[in-house]
Amino acid sequence: MENIPNTPLLREMTLNNERARRVAEVTLTPPTKTRIITISNQKGGVGKTTSAVNLAAALARKGMGVLVIDLDPQGNASTALGVEHHNSVVGSYEVLVQGVPMLDAVKQSPEHHNLFCLPATINLAGAEIDMVSVVNRERVLLDSLNQFLADFEHPIHFVFIDSPPSLGLLTVNALVAAGEVLVPIQCEYYALEGVTQLMANIERIRANLNPDLVVGGILLTMFDNRTNLSTDVAAEVRKYFPQQTLNATIPRSVRLSEAPSFGQTAISYDPKNSGSLAYQEAAIELAQRGVIK
Repeated sequence: MENIPNTPLLREMTLNNERARRVAEVTLTPPTKTRIITISNQKGGVGKTTSAVNLAAALARKGMGVLVIDLDPQGNASTALGVEHHNSVVGSYEVLVQGVPMLDAVKQSPEHHNLFCLPATINLAGAEIDMVSVVNRERVLLDSLNQFLADFEHPIHFVFIDSPPSLGLLTVNALVAAGEVLVPIQCEYYALEGVTQLMANIERIRANLNPDLVVGGILLTMFDNRTNLSTDVAAEVRKYFPQQTLNATIPRSVRLSEAPSFGQTAISYDPKNSGSLAYQEAAIELAQRGVIK
């Protein structure tokens, strides 16, 4: 680009305006089949929920029908999407444990008319114990989701499942229901800790419950271009996962952290922030490149 201002703030604003223009120009073609993507990493604090809601919001703004399934008892994805998830709300617990049709539990997010959410309440904390006696307990979510997709009047092109940072029945259900796994990895020390175990668990799921499951993407999060550590970690991840790692990298951003406290994703809270733009670019990349086999 020509005539980029020299001051850091003006330079960032100019570059972000150009990125926003390029993002706005992109038109996405809906996939021929609903893509079901579980966002998983057994290490906590890597940006799973932030990635789920912002990728979903970005795709909804591009005309895609998107469903977010909140399987984390904390309900942070539900909060970020502005969907109520107090105790009396019918949500993922009732779907998994009580057999309530997902059609009766999914709510439209105020974020966008194309964006929907199956909320999580605190009741979900006891779901893994309550599901022990359920028949085919590993496939409850898969069966309910398939029925929902067949019955729902609004076309759903992408489903993002926000899973808890553990390998219990909730995460197993998320992996059995999905066609792809997206793994957020923070660009910090010990970033690859747990990823080896996650890959081994994915192989177990493939061998026993879902042979079609693939690692569809790895998303680098919390990148800080001022540090050698972030650059080194990003290079290491790309070395080990060259095909799966998205080109888009999510930077550290205060705005990404602030947005949920206002019941919003960063995409609507501050669409031209560098973090929001990075998620929009990641969503476009994920949609355009299709499923990696």
